[in-house]
Amino acid sequence: MGGDFGPQPVVAGAMAALHLYPDIERLYLVGIEKEIHAQLDGLPHDAGRVSVVHASEIVGMHDKPVEAVRRKKDSSLSRAVDMVKKGEADAVLSPGNTGALLAAAQIKLRTLPGVERPGLATVFPSQNGRFLILDVGANIEARPQHLRDYGVMGEVYARQILGCRSPRIGLLSIGTEEMKGNELTLEAFQLLKASSINFVGNIEGHDLFSEKVDVVVTDGFTGNVLLKSCEATARFFALWLKEELSENLLRKAGAALAYGAFKSIKKKTNPDEYGGAIFLGVNGICIKAHGKASANAIRAAIRIATDAVEHRVNTQIIEELRLTHEKNNAAQPASAASA
Repeated sequence: MGGDFGPQPVVAGAMAALHLYPDIERLYLVGIEKEIHAQLDGLPHDAGRVSVVHASEIVGMHDKPVEAVRRKKDSSLSRAVDMVKKGEADAVLSPGNTGALLAAAQIKLRTLPGVERPGLATVFPSQNGRFLILDVGANIEARPQHLRDYGVMGEVYARQILGCRSPRIGLLSIGTEEMKGNELTLEAFQLLKASSINFVGNIEGHDLFSEKVDVVVTDGFTGNVLLKSCEATARFFALWLKEELSENLLRKAGAALAYGAFKSIKKKTNPDEYGGAIFLGVNGICIKAHGKASANAIRAAIRIATDAVEHRVNTQIIEELRLTHEKNNAAQPASAASA
């Protein structure tokens, strides 16, 4: 209910997902019952696999996250997270208030064993494939161990969901050299280097899309600025290109000849193709779709949720973090002795 366009694209995308993904046993639409049924009535759907759960309140985009969770207990967002907490659903998806969704997940679901701070992970297109970046906004005041854990969680997700056999993990910094960066990245570099994941070192901003890494680790402040800057750049570049190609008949003719190429680029850079972002580190599958998500984006986000459930991503994150923390703890006495 809390997305920019209300329940219409959510219901349409959910029904498309039910049609395409037969493994979904049941899909719950949580919100104002009357409005949801108004959308459902106009769409073909399998009534045996859809349930409408009434919630009388809506968390708006300008509501304060923690306050919204505590005061609006019958909001669609809170009720949906409650269903995961009670085991009535395996995953929750929302295009609503990002901060409120994270707050609800942390308060109600808690974090996985070994996780101090969850990270919001999203997929970006690369030159010929995809890469994962986290955190893009969940934790803006990260500590070095948080970035190390993001590397571990990102490695599991890239291996299980993106299909990377041995994911390459990179740390976003201002230079590729080990000694480049601020206090946070310098310490995180050493922790990532000492971990068991395939850490390949620092990666600079201009190499993000060059397929040098499969997972990019950064703090939530930097990651969120990066995410929104890339979205804005893609959007305005498309507008500028359209204006220039409409300048005269010769350019229009050239644009017509290159229509297939432009269409492919548009599809590759369209956020709807990647669905949504996943909160890695919370004790439940929690997906955040864009506030302006279309029906196609909702469908893709549901695919991400089903993949995460089927591949038991959280179970594997728990095990990998346990091994990483054990290795780190075992190495500390030796480091202290040598110091």
